[in-house]
Amino acid sequence: MEACTLADLLDTLGGSAVRLLVAPAGGTAVPVHEVVLYDPHVPLPRSPGALLLAVGVGAGAAGPLVRDAAGAGMAGLVVRGDEGPVAEAEAHGLALLGVAGDLAWHQAHLLLAAAVGARPSPVGSDAALGDLFSLADAVAASAGGATAIEDRRQRILAYSTVAGQAVDEDRRQGILGLQVPDSPENTEQYRLLFAADGPVRLPALSGDGLPRLAVAVRAGGETLGSLWVVDDGSLAPDAEDALVQGASTAALLLLRARAAQELARHQHGELLRRLLDGTADPATAGHRLGFGAGAVRVAAFALEAASATPDGEQTALRLLDLVRLQCEARYGRRACVLADGVVYALLPAAGERGAERHRRFAEGVVRQAGQALRAPVRAGLGEVVALEEAGASRADADLVLRVLDDGRPVATVDEVRPRVALLRLSEVMAERRELSAGAWRRVLAYDERHGTEYARTLVCWLDAGCDMAGAARLLAVHPNTCRYRLKQVRQQLGIDLDDADERLVLWLQLRTLGGLTGGG
Repeated sequence: MEACTLADLLDTLGGSAVRLLVAPAGGTAVPVHEVVLYDPHVPLPRSPGALLLAVGVGAGAAGPLVRDAAGAGMAGLVVRGDEGPVAEAEAHGLALLGVAGDLAWHQAHLLLAAAVGARPSPVGSDAALGDLFSLADAVAASAGGATAIEDRRQRILAYSTVAGQAVDEDRRQGILGLQVPDSPENTEQYRLLFAADGPVRLPALSGDGLPRLAVAVRAGGETLGSLWVVDDGSLAPDAEDALVQGASTAALLLLRARAAQELARHQHGELLRRLLDGTADPATAGHRLGFGAGAVRVAAFALEAASATPDGEQTALRLLDLVRLQCEARYGRRACVLADGVVYALLPAAGERGAERHRRFAEGVVRQAGQALRAPVRAGLGEVVALEEAGASRADADLVLRVLDDGRPVATVDEVRPRVALLRLSEVMAERRELSAGAWRRVLAYDERHGTEYARTLVCWLDAGCDMAGAARLLAVHPNTCRYRLKQVRQQLGIDLDDADERLVLWLQLRTLGGLTGGG
């Protein structure tokens, strides 16, 4: 495979997460071989073609790092934000890149390392996990027992297929469901396993079962999963050594898989962001995201503004993960992106019966997110559109989010169309002098000076279809009180309430610009 260049890296990661601030002397065709984290306690190694991440160093104070990186033969320096030591980078011919301010350094390292280490596979590919099956076979042959590799959530990622090795029903059931069966006995075994520093021997869970030899898979103190071998009494004398070596290799493979998945998620998100912004080719984006030419709908999920917390950014990222997981489970796709605090998901609409399935999906996400995040979440669903009009569906979803309330945390745009129309009218009318002028201002000013309630009476009367009894019920007053107030509006303010156009404009202005409703 050809070496990754700086141009390849920028093309893979897109423009929002990593931006080129200064091009290197050799142009963006310079090769990039690795990504190095800055450590102030360790001298920089000689690393031609490396990118140095300025961890813990502010962009404004990174000038000395440019000189050090250039002296070490590195390809570039990565700082946080859109500013940095530009003059120093230009003087030394070093590339200067900036990562988004909301991107943690470990995430930036994962993305850059994944893009540098391998050309990205097709979006959604699990090819990075393929070598785990080869590893399982190698461990099984070396240790002498059927082997399985699991992640931290006890999902079976790979298993051996060496002929002639003993298995039991627990292994068969686990492989069939790719998940270790849940039981108190299993929980205790995992507790013992993850508390141990090396391989542990565990008894059979049932009378017909077989014991296991297992070891935790760790990297840098982080537990990534576990490796299990069925022990039928004929394991090799050095089986424990084989497991330790296998766990070491599994850790590298799992880290590589995680980096590849992180890169794939980033590519999904960047592509969806561009599609919603109208800057991506719809046909190409649809193909790469796993959508055909059928109709789609955009769903928008956001934390309630009143529930904002100091760790709101992390909560929003957790919401993104939850929405992505539910999209994968329900639709087999994970076209989701977090933008400006809102999580957007592209949902396939082909075969959906109206909006009911999409609504149930959104309600399920809102319910689960509320429980998992301990914060109320709202969801707005845009109109069903063709893929090339996904941006319009996103605009609908944004408007829906703005009109939702505690009584209705989930809605489609069609369900709240009147509220959305009034919201947009209020914005347009507020911006135009000729639309914001009128009798409504005189009514509010008169109420403020005299302590009257003419404006609210007008809104209730108009909301009630000009029915005096209905207006009186909304106001909780006698109908004669309504008649008197409306008479005063005519006489004191000179408003012709017999004119249908006057009534319509007055009602719209009081409702949209005055913020009055018949209910309060």
